[in-house]
Amino acid sequence: MYLKKAELRNFRNYHEESVEFHSKVNIITGKNAQGKTNLLESLYIMSLGKSFRTNKDTEMIGFDQEFCRVKTTSMKEGRELEIEITIGKEGKSTKINGMKTAKNIDLLENVYMVVFSPEDLKIVKEEPEKRRKFIDRELCQLKPIYYKNLGRYKKILQQRNSLLKQQEIKEDMIAVWDEGLAEYGAKIIQERNRFIEKLNKISKEISCRITNGKETLDLSYEANIEYKSGFEEQKEHLKRMLSKNLKSDILRRSTSVGPHKDDLKICAEGIDIRHFGSQGQQRTAALSLKLAEIRLIKEETGVSPILLLDDVLSELDGERQNFLINSLEEVQLFITTTELSDEVKKQLPEGDIFFVENGHVKNLEKNTN
Repeated sequence: MYLKKAELRNFRNYHEESVEFHSKVNIITGKNAQGKTNLLESLYIMSLGKSFRTNKDTEMIGFDQEFCRVKTTSMKEGRELEIEITIGKEGKSTKINGMKTAKNIDLLENVYMVVFSPEDLKIVKEEPEKRRKFIDRELCQLKPIYYKNLGRYKKILQQRNSLLKQQEIKEDMIAVWDEGLAEYGAKIIQERNRFIEKLNKISKEISCRITNGKETLDLSYEANIEYKSGFEEQKEHLKRMLSKNLKSDILRRSTSVGPHKDDLKICAEGIDIRHFGSQGQQRTAALSLKLAEIRLIKEETGVSPILLLDDVLSELDGERQNFLINSLEEVQLFITTTELSDEVKKQLPEGDIFFVENGHVKNLEKNTN
């Protein structure tokens, strides 16, 4: 699949702009703070209905404006797909091929996108929350039911934590929330484990190729509680652990067990590179995870996702740049950069080069390699 066109209104620093894209490569150049990343953000919300930069939709509305709107036209399996998202101070509305939809979940399975930014290079070494977000973002695209279960789990968790913060705590009320927390938590744990097993297999192969056989990644799921192979067994185990930890949860005033505390263990040749890996190992791991994400989407859905590279090439050395570019023949590619070397341009398939200045996009030239 590929994006043909995007129309922006009051989105960040874009007042009103329309851009037609190349089906292969789109190089987006310009100085810093002119709107390059904003453009990629406007495209990304077509996949999950959410930004990859902020949890607050209203932050995407241009300064002193009441709303913003993004409308894109894509080609998928030989058919045009039109998606329009409008964000106002009071909420958000979405249309797919002119038909209004009620929830973000209706967007899923329409447009598949993977974003790779300098922040993603920190996935490996920073706090577990970043690795959980990486897992959740991918699973939400692949499995809309996971998106629904995750939303329900987070809502119940918030309600349980609110009860734990009250002056007078009624344990029987907490037990009611524990039932739902165990139900959806077990589903999340089971799905995460299956996903990480698949991701592990692909990333092993990719990391081995990046390092010419010198290192191989090994991913494993670090569930906050003991993993059980069966759903009912997992659910009952989580329920028991919630009950067992209730006294300490009351003292902490927060829930201490469940998938919101999970992590992803990343090793190379037996070394936990989250804590002891070199910068080179950590960047190889981050690159392997992203390329594995792309391949997994293709294997699971039969559709090649669109890849957004947000100023990430400058963070990779020449060898890793070359490997990344040579791995992307089948995907539509968007690259933001302040400057792209002629050497990298020559390696890229044909495409268009754009220049962004103060929220305006100009098609400069064709990249005709």
